[in-house]
Amino acid sequence: MKPRSAGHLYVRPHATPMRFAKFLLISAFALALLACAKPVPPEKAAYVGEWHGLAMALLITQDGSVSYRRLHQGVNKSIDGPLKEFQGDNFVVGVGLLATTFVVTAPPHQDGSLWKMTVDGVELTKKQ
Repeated sequence: MKPRSAGHLYVRPHATPMRFAKFLLISAFALALLACAKPVPPEKAAYVGEWHGLAMALLITQDGSVSYRRLHQGVNKSIDGPLKEFQGDNFVVGVGLLATTFVVTAPPHQDGSLWKMTVDGVELTKKQ
């Protein structure tokens, strides 16, 4: 099948309706995830940054994206998602029922020249 003139959609023969529907569903889900992220409020700006601790890494961006990696008791855990909200010092990442609360027992604070916080029992240091 040859492409038609400009302005017409060309669909390759192997692009079945099911593949196209799957593509639309995945695209819609990705856009929904991006739309759900809430920017970090000014009073929580100290949370923004790249944090590292023993077998744990956490990235929080100003636009509300969160990336978490942890090796705990031989199991790799990872979460990539939008910041849903802050609950006191804790923060919630995810969408709807697929959300995780990170328990912050020591919010971001300066310790000498380093920024530190404790999340889920792990002391993290902010990358300079």
